[in-house]
Amino acid sequence: MNSYMKVFSILLAVLLLYLYPIYTAFQQQDDLSELVAMKATTTFVDSVRDKGYISPTMYNDFVDALSVTGLVFDVQMQHESKKYVPVYTDVTRPETFQNRYELHTDNFYHTQIMATLFPEQSVRKDDPLRRYKLRIGDTFAVTVANKSRMPGTVMYDFINNAVSANEKIVIPYGGVVRNEVD
Repeated sequence: MNSYMKVFSILLAVLLLYLYPIYTAFQQQDDLSELVAMKATTTFVDSVRDKGYISPTMYNDFVDALSVTGLVFDVQMQHESKKYVPVYTDVTRPETFQNRYELHTDNFYHTQIMATLFPEQSVRKDDPLRRYKLRIGDTFAVTVANKSRMPGTVMYDFINNAVSANEKIVIPYGGVVRNEVD
């Protein structure tokens, strides 16, 4: 019975001296990765909201800032444009205006934005045609989610003999556009 206690004690010592510190170090690395991703996302979205456009350089800098973490991220962008349209009973006659307006929203998603930033034809990187322009009052949002397994999650799964979801970092961030470019 004494030999079982020694084996148990050795296993417990290995767990406490080696595995737990490694696990906490990986957890801290995961937390730092989340902070880096949050800062990169907020910087990118705030820059877009302040400038009123997205350029290929801005997007590439954002993706490069995310790649510093060593994780693979799925980036989704959404642009919502609001338009106020006057209501007429007969559109061809201005005197039939009903003294009210309808709100129409147009949504543009990641693939549409990327088609403007990175067109298939050869255009210079700094060409103004490659800018995706927004207007004052539009809404711009980015959602960033990791798609790779994080070191802390791998270690947690190893210790607990479990299988956790890959997606630990999900950062939705957006707001109203404050400026626009002519």
